[in-house]
Amino acid sequence: MIIDIERIREYYNNGAVYTTGHADLRFRQRGIKAKDIRNVVMTGEIIEQYPNDKPFPSCLIMGKSVSGRVIHTVISDEGSCSGVITAYYPDDDIWEDDYKTRKENAK
Repeated sequence: MIIDIERIREYYNNGAVYTTGHADLRFRQRGIKAKDIRNVVMTGEIIEQYPNDKPFPSCLIMGKSVSGRVIHTVISDEGSCSGVITAYYPDDDIWEDDYKTRKENAK
C-alpha cells in the first residue's frame, strides 16, 4: 500500500493520530514537540515509502518544525488512523543537502 500524505493530514484533522511510547521518548530526547510533528505532516512531503513495514505500512515524511528546522518523521497508515513511530533531525552524514536523498555509502 502506498501512503497518501493527504490521508495522513485527514487523520490529523480528525484527531486520529497517536504517538508510540518509542516516539514519545525520542521526542523528549531530541527536543521535538508534538506541534513540530504536526507541522511536518501538514506542510511536508513523503520522501520514502515502507509498504512492507509490520504491522502497518509506513512512510518517511520530511518537513519543518514550527521554527523552520528540518525534521524527518516516520508515520504509519493503519486504515483509520496513524501512529507516529519516530522523529529526528536528519544527519548531514547520511542525507544530501536537500534532506530527501540518502548519500551513497552513508554509514
